[in-house]
Amino acid sequence: MGGFSLIVLLLGNLLLLLKPCSTLPLCTDLTGAFKPNTTLTFCTSYTGKTCCDSAEDSALQQQFQAMNITDPGCAAVVTSILCAKCDPFSAELFRVKTSARSVPVLCNSTVSANSTQSTQASANFCSQVWGQCSNISIVNSPFAASLQGQAGTTSTSNSTKITQYWQSQSNFCSAFGGASLDDSVCFDGTPVTFNSSATLSFPSGMCLEQIGNGSYINMVAHPDGSSRAFFSNQQGHIWLAILPAQGSGKMMQVDVSSPFLDISDLVSFDTEMGLEGIAAHPNFAQNGRFFASFNCDKSQWPGCAGRCSCNSAVNCDPSKLSADNGALPCQYQSVISEFTANGTSPNISAATSAQPIEVRRILTMGLPFTTHHGGQILFGPADGYLYFMMGDGGGVGDPYNFAQNKKTLLGKILRLDVDNIPTAAEISQLGLWGNYSIPSDNPYTEDTALLPEIWAMGFRNPWKCSFDSSRPAYFMCGDVGQDTYESVDMITKDGNYGWRVYEGPYLYTPLKSPGGNTSANSIREIFPVMGYNHSSVNQQQGSASITGGYFYRSMTDACMYGSYIYADLFGAAMFSGIENPEDSGNFNQSLIPFTCASDSPIPCTFVNGSTVPSLGYVLSFGEDNNNDIYLLASSGVYRIVSPSRCNYACSKEVVTPPSPSPSPSPTTSTPSQTSCLSLPKNAMLLCSSLLLILLGFI
Repeated sequence: MGGFSLIVLLLGNLLLLLKPCSTLPLCTDLTGAFKPNTTLTFCTSYTGKTCCDSAEDSALQQQFQAMNITDPGCAAVVTSILCAKCDPFSAELFRVKTSARSVPVLCNSTVSANSTQSTQASANFCSQVWGQCSNISIVNSPFAASLQGQAGTTSTSNSTKITQYWQSQSNFCSAFGGASLDDSVCFDGTPVTFNSSATLSFPSGMCLEQIGNGSYINMVAHPDGSSRAFFSNQQGHIWLAILPAQGSGKMMQVDVSSPFLDISDLVSFDTEMGLEGIAAHPNFAQNGRFFASFNCDKSQWPGCAGRCSCNSAVNCDPSKLSADNGALPCQYQSVISEFTANGTSPNISAATSAQPIEVRRILTMGLPFTTHHGGQILFGPADGYLYFMMGDGGGVGDPYNFAQNKKTLLGKILRLDVDNIPTAAEISQLGLWGNYSIPSDNPYTEDTALLPEIWAMGFRNPWKCSFDSSRPAYFMCGDVGQDTYESVDMITKDGNYGWRVYEGPYLYTPLKSPGGNTSANSIREIFPVMGYNHSSVNQQQGSASITGGYFYRSMTDACMYGSYIYADLFGAAMFSGIENPEDSGNFNQSLIPFTCASDSPIPCTFVNGSTVPSLGYVLSFGEDNNNDIYLLASSGVYRIVSPSRCNYACSKEVVTPPSPSPSPSPTTSTPSQTSCLSLPKNAMLLCSSLLLILLGFI
């Protein structure tokens, strides 16, 4: 192994040790924080997003009163500890994924850490708790030791003093104290905050190159880690393409006459209908399992028929839909089907085609209207479950209030286990819509009113969602608005994103309500983390519609690294969102200019002397195995490239000038974006990690 390769490997491994994961704002039940309808009267420190409503606030107050603490100083400290349950980061404070503590991890300055959390003022909070409360009687003390010696993991006892269980401050803080690490937080007596000293620096512009013709609606990187990717159009064709290396000047290679899979004879294609989503199983290279989400017409294909989503269980009469629908009730269906690649293990990843016959029908559901049925599918990178994005079913203002109805799949994100197929009896018993199992940690186990498939609810029409390739807990979705606002939501378990009570951050009043209404006081809406008003973009055709994107994790544009990139469908606006502070769940965003490189493999089209390329509609985004980001537009396939190719300034860009002379020795060379991209995937990722260190990201 060369010297440079060894350095890259060592620093890459060091990077993995320094930043194993990132904190995500989550409550102790692993749901997202929300803004309560009324101000909290006990846990008054929590005034914005919180994990407590008035009922939970009252319960904490009653718990505190039952402790019968007479010392004011200790009472204040214990109050803050109890109220940590209301902190948006309470899942991390209480380590619910591991030890499920009854007391949050108390900040202890004796434990060193490379911290991004703002704990300097009260870094010794654990010793403060000891000093205030060690000799104070507390009924049902949360600081009682368990039989295992863990920090309050068992039931509490009657009136106690801390000194009855812990002989010294050192012992006490060993059990209850900890540090704020890069992958966690600790409690310092106040709501969790993060250092925000860094100056926001949005990309100066987005430089594109066009590498392909044709209009595609989905792009999925091949799971084998190669430079191949699947592309699909709305009509029902799926191709396997080879992507060119960055800076090669080449176009993507795709044989349009030979699709990987053609199901156009099954697909019903229209403006908002067709082949909507594709996904390769995480173990595709071994099992060849491939999934497609599409719409079909049961009057044209008998195999299309399924249960109607408009039924008595959701206060919807199918016989009344025909007048509004202009078609038979549930004539059109949303379908998820499984196919298999042609080939046998261990060479199945090399397959260039799939059998056009369904292996298994995963889900079939009749649609009340012909619009707003999302359709994207993707596998969760951490859990391996299939996520299905479903809109509210259509109709202006969701007239039947499907998005807020827990007994329908419309207006929801579903989470399905497609690796464990139930029997017909089990499907019937559970009332499932197809051949899948329910993950045991889906939120219906806590909220029995929910259908078991539901992961999150309150969506109008989620159009393009993605997991952050560096932080799988960050699950982002664009949700198309009605009249006013386009939303970017951070999706969490059992989250309610408001539609149609809200349109983004605004209260919404529906024109018609045959399905009834939901009051704002009855839901815990999680507001968008980003988004835009229709009036803020240069609208084409008098409208606006969001196309969700990705966190940019390539070093091709070092100044864009870490930004969430998304767009308006009509191609007039590109947005960059930056989390500020990092790991806080709070985002700032900005419109960013964009243009096309003069040396683009396919010359971009500009109209009337404009510097903005004519993209047409920005239908979707894609990410390849090198984490480069692609725009799928009605005018072709575009890729984000080095900003210098469009004369955009980026102080972090490492440019390797062309030279006819031999390359420097590997033992003395400095890695650049070009040298990293020329390596195999694993080595490329390590090389990029070294670049992050050199450029000051780490």
